[in-house]
Amino acid sequence: MAIKKFEDIIAWRKSGELTVLVHNNFKNLNDYSFKSQIQRASVSIMNNIAEGFERNTNKEFKNFLYIAKGSCGEVRSMLYLALKFKYISKLNFTELYNKSLEISKLLSGFIKTL
Repeated sequence: MAIKKFEDIIAWRKSGELTVLVHNNFKNLNDYSFKSQIQRASVSIMNNIAEGFERNTNKEFKNFLYIAKGSCGEVRSMLYLALKFKYISKLNFTELYNKSLEISKLLSGFIKTL
């Protein structure tokens, strides 16, 4: 079944879930620079999936999926810092880390189909 709109892409939907989790976990953080960076990285995942899909060529779409995948890595890297800085609990770290890793794996699989 061909995907007709980016809203049908599982990785896009899951990245929206991740964005909400990131926002909720860091919304009260006083380190505004850190908070902004991790929130923007999470938003970048879903936006790059959507933007790439709308480009209508597989080559461009694939490039945007790689950018989204890179943003997944950025989120995971920042989660390690958040844990070290005690901005989040180990439980919340694990939830966010696993969600971002799942998205990264979905993106890798999707890229292989293009």
